[in-house]
Amino acid sequence: MSFDEGARTRIAAAVTAAEATTDAEIVPIVAARSDAYHDVALHWTLIGMFLALALVAAMPAPLVALLDRLHGGWDMALPTGMLVSALIVLVAIVFLAFRLLTAPLTVRMALTPGRTKTRRVRARAVLLFRAAIEMRTASRTGVLLYLSLAERRAEIVTDAAVLARVRPEAWGHAMHALVEALRDGRAGDGMVAAIAQVGAVLAESFPHTGTDPNELPDRLIEL
Repeated sequence: MSFDEGARTRIAAAVTAAEATTDAEIVPIVAARSDAYHDVALHWTLIGMFLALALVAAMPAPLVALLDRLHGGWDMALPTGMLVSALIVLVAIVFLAFRLLTAPLTVRMALTPGRTKTRRVRARAVLLFRAAIEMRTASRTGVLLYLSLAERRAEIVTDAAVLARVRPEAWGHAMHALVEALRDGRAGDGMVAAIAQVGAVLAESFPHTGTDPNELPDRLIEL
């Protein structure tokens, strides 16, 4: 899912229109994803390794029979070193198999719990807000509308003055409009609708006075 030039133009126009009604600043940012989730792949790999060891501990006969054939098939007591080496090889095979299986991002995304995705998207939104928006306006009224496409999640992060006057639940309509459009594959329409809703909320608490300059870009920022 990506934004064409028409969508970018409509989003920029929506920001300009919304900011015409408020002294606050709205910055829309879209990211392809908020995290690579390599740690999730590692967690599943470790689980697979421990499960393999547990399976051998519960049912050692197949492995012992295989090693016995490799040792000559005389049904003798197997050397401890062979048993340990076999377990190490088994764990290594499971490790490589899981690493290969989880190499594609789509697989890692499917294995990542929803709450983990939500936390990562929120953390990335806060990081971007602090780097690009926080304290960049004289009146501390910057608002970030952040959309992470791979996770299909969005966040709104606000500067200190907005946070002091606007309750978090006030952004519900904006988030709903964005997420619903995203589910239908209309990310551009969702951003436009969400920006309009954000502007309406800001206009109530920070109405346009004509004295506050445009301090942040109106365009869509794509990461």
